[in-house]
Amino acid sequence: MTHAPSPRQYISSSLILIFIGWGGLAFLFFVLDMPPFVWARWGFFVLWFMALTGTALPISYFLNLRFHSDPPAESNAIVRQAMWFGVYGVTLAWLQLGRLVTLWVWMGLGAGLIAIEYLIRLRERARWHPPVIHDEQSSDSSLD
Repeated sequence: MTHAPSPRQYISSSLILIFIGWGGLAFLFFVLDMPPFVWARWGFFVLWFMALTGTALPISYFLNLRFHSDPPAESNAIVRQAMWFGVYGVTLAWLQLGRLVTLWVWMGLGAGLIAIEYLIRLRERARWHPPVIHDEQSSDSSLD
């Protein structure tokens, strides 16, 4: 039986992502005051992704801890779910540049990402793992 990962695994990475993401966005907007040229836009998207992922990481951990599944979500699933939130926010920001975001796009993109994550988790649960057989004898007794 696997145990849920501890929150210490996520604190440092979440704080680093939050600091770089939100701090970089503040620096980009308030200090540099750059016009929205190509490199400033790409910088915005990268920093926005880092900020949203870092913010969603502890939330994703808490939700997986609160609404546990059998087997519990592993670390890669928790990080992946936080990254889906970052991808969702960046995609909506990118679509907003072309004025393409409507309520239906917002809901459809969210439902699509939730469905993808559901299918990935379903595949992880359905994967067969060979049973672990514990040897009752110690390795020292086999030498006798």
